[in-house]
Amino acid sequence: MGVKIIIPTPLRQYTAKNDTVIVEGATVEEAFKNLAAQYGDLRKQLFTEEGKLRSFVNIYKNDEDIRYLSKEQTPVKDNDVLSIVPSIAGGRPSVAGGASPVPACR
Repeated sequence: MGVKIIIPTPLRQYTAKNDTVIVEGATVEEAFKNLAAQYGDLRKQLFTEEGKLRSFVNIYKNDEDIRYLSKEQTPVKDNDVLSIVPSIAGGRPSVAGGASPVPACR
């Protein structure tokens, strides 16, 4: 069966417009390397020149952020769902034109 990877809209141009792709792999890293092997144009969007997943690519395994699991070495099995959530930069400019500070939560 394999691991299902959900492709966000901005990356679908690299996956022949597929919104999901099924790949094999025992870890998140293996699954993503297999995804990149299947869709070569996607490789530079997901991986650095050194072959590491880019820091702005957030990955969730069954709704859990892999940064709080075992990162790229997080094990996966058939029927697991991996979601790619690209980071979004931005903020509200202040009067001086810089980014406004975000108030601390208490």
